[in-house]
Amino acid sequence: MKAKKITALAMASIMVLATALTGCGAKGEEGKKSGDGKNKDGVTEVTFWQLSTRQEAFEPMVEEFNSAHDDIKVTASYYDTDGIKDACKVAASSKTLPNMWFNWGGSLGGFYVDNGLTYDLTSYAEENGWADKFNSNALNLCTYDGKVSGYPTSYNVLGFYYRKDIFEQYNLEVPTTFEEFEQVCATLKENDVTPISTAGLYGWHTMRFIELLIEHYTGAEQHDAMNTFDESWDNDAVTKAFEKYKEFVDKGYFPDGFLTQDPNDTLMAVANGQCAMDVQGQWYDGNILQNDLDVNNYGVFAFPSGEKNRMSSFAEMTQFNADNTDEELAACVEFMDFCYSQENADKYAQYYNMPLPTAEPKMPEGQPNVPVMIETGEANGTFTITDQAFPTEVADVLFNCQDAVANGEMKPDEVGAKIQEAIDSYNSK
Repeated sequence: MKAKKITALAMASIMVLATALTGCGAKGEEGKKSGDGKNKDGVTEVTFWQLSTRQEAFEPMVEEFNSAHDDIKVTASYYDTDGIKDACKVAASSKTLPNMWFNWGGSLGGFYVDNGLTYDLTSYAEENGWADKFNSNALNLCTYDGKVSGYPTSYNVLGFYYRKDIFEQYNLEVPTTFEEFEQVCATLKENDVTPISTAGLYGWHTMRFIELLIEHYTGAEQHDAMNTFDESWDNDAVTKAFEKYKEFVDKGYFPDGFLTQDPNDTLMAVANGQCAMDVQGQWYDGNILQNDLDVNNYGVFAFPSGEKNRMSSFAEMTQFNADNTDEELAACVEFMDFCYSQENADKYAQYYNMPLPTAEPKMPEGQPNVPVMIETGEANGTFTITDQAFPTEVADVLFNCQDAVANGEMKPDEVGAKIQEAIDSYNSK
């Protein structure tokens, strides 16, 4: 895929919001720091943006780290999943990104590589033995256009979480074929249980199921070729996938009004028994524990798409500002090493996507589905989750098509051509 630069139009459209955010601990305040990144007291001050779902762990860690360091001060700000995407894009337009920020791998993190905004860690990683330190899959997913673009903080695989007691109540077995999966959904619906908890707001949660349907109808080889844009999306398999998606919508296999619901709330419907399944990664065990639910009442399985039943995967990382001084970069890495130490991961396990993405990962205690997910992903193989495989402008078209098909505003056989049109437009720039 070709690298893209920020356009003047995009910059102009978000400058107003950028002005509102520049006070959130952003980098680039005039007169505050010397050329080496230190303030007048000789302290290296760095800013960090993190997800609000991890705030209860990171607030005490920031305090502990700062107390232990006279020469470094970390200031953190917190955002929800889509809020941090927006905040970073706005800050990118005005060059007010923090010293480090949470991000995802693939195209989401690649935006900051394309626009020269994130530190190229390739040489640093080689000099500091990251190949021996991190899980190779995680490090690869944090590498974009041959450049290591961030510090890996998690490696995730996604599967179907399900309520064991609901399955037992209706004598359901974990499905091993696509036909068995459809029968499970039919039985649940017949008994007034919505089969799949999903939420269409922002598009990415519904996408998790659609990409599995595409994997089912294309097979692994064709799906990979489509995601790298080496093969057209305008094909019969995409049509079949969206026909099946529309069928599931019409049968009520998703919650009523799911298109406008928040994807951060899908656990609620599973926890109260309204829904039986949810497409999630291994962090779901931690979410279950955070909500004081019995994690042993939940199981997980790989969607039976066919072949080896591959699972989608993605990485999370911390990216560092391209304008960081050597002192600032060293402070950022030291803070990351502290936060993502095994000691702190064990202490705040429910706020991490466990296990840590290290070369020799340790499975968390009290999260029984995590090793199942990791081992199944290793055995079955994985593919890169679509919104990290796609550039944002193509992913947005996919999201719009999902909504349009569900609403009856677009026919399934129109989707492939629409996505391919967006791909061709992207490639022609």
